[in-house]
Amino acid sequence: MKKLFLGLAIIGGQFIFAQKVVGVEVENNQKKELPATISKEKVNLYDSNFQKFIKALQVSDKKTVEELLSDKIRKIATDDVLKKVKDGIDATKKLEVLKVGYYVTMGGISHPNIKYKYAGDSSEEVVSAVFDDDGKILGVMPAAKEK
Repeated sequence: MKKLFLGLAIIGGQFIFAQKVVGVEVENNQKKELPATISKEKVNLYDSNFQKFIKALQVSDKKTVEELLSDKIRKIATDDVLKKVKDGIDATKKLEVLKVGYYVTMGGISHPNIKYKYAGDSSEEVVSAVFDDDGKILGVMPAAKEK
């Protein structure tokens, strides 16, 4: 019986101390940023640098590969990392631009990003490349292959 009264007292207390919300309006003051677009000239520059990078990677031209990489990642782009990128891309197929946009890093910095697909294939992403503003490559991420 004590447990019953205790339970009713707790539930009753909830109803007694509950507050009624009247006339609340949610203001949506958040500004939505319009997606920035990358100019055709910049896209062509980034694409040509990426195509040069892929060709140099396939023939193991380390000097050209390093020239196309950004200073920020040149030290961490070891031979093993470059081999994984090379293995993740089919050299017999031509790459074409699928999507162009920006990649936001954890620090909140936006970098131009181009997603590629194989020419003639569906709209499935094969590789994504992130660039510095001057056209140097910051990162290349081959898409995971489904087994």
